Amino acid sequence: MSEVINFVLHFDRHLLEFLNTYGTTWVYGLLFTIVFAETGLVVTPFLPGDSLLFAVGMVAAGTGGALNPWLAIVLLFVAAFSGNALNYAIGRSIGPRIFAATDRSGWLHRLLNRDHLTQAHAFFEQYGGKAVVLGRFVPIVRTFVPFVAGAARMSRTSFVFYNFIGAAGWVVLCIGAGLLFGNIPIVKNNFSLVTLGIVAVSLIPVAIGLLRNKKT
Repeated sequence: MSEVINFVLHFDRHLLEFLNTYGTTWVYGLLFTIVFAETGLVVTPFLPGDSLLFAVGMVAAGTGGALNPWLAIVLLFVAAFSGNALNYAIGRSIGPRIFAATDRSGWLHRLLNRDHLTQAHAFFEQYGGKAVVLGRFVPIVRTFVPFVAGAARMSRTSFVFYNFIGAAGWVVLCIGAGLLFGNIPIVKNNFSLVTLGIVAVSLIPVAIGLLRNKKT
């Protein structure tokens, strides 16, 4: 776990090391794989997301073209979009079975039952677009939102539409921020603190939601 944390907090350094060691082609493949897995597999929510994209923008701005920012944006948009699509498909395929297989006499059945699944379906039909788009910017949450959307039977057309908007907005904003601010000395020399700041800012919507729920 400590190695994973170190990898995330110092991803800018690791990215430069990978570029120098393996070249751009392999690095593009690695970046695609990480983003695809982080958004497409519920077992890998610990992989870097926001910080990775920011580091890509920062490195692209400071390596004299070793990383092409436009190619990176297109490639990682495809990874984010297709990852969420896979996650949605998995949720749609096995999500209802998970609910149905729960022991009807245990506490899990009370938590994961057909009524809750129906309510989740109604929620995603009404608010799914907002959940899919905003969930992109919240670590951990973005890994599970498409799975839950699939399990809740959110319509494919709606999911594809909001998945496109969310993936495009997430990739463009995060890489764009790295391009604009990544080479400012205080940012470049304190990437680990910037990473923690990105995580903190991205959790603000969750905190606001929890506070509102408590008030109601």
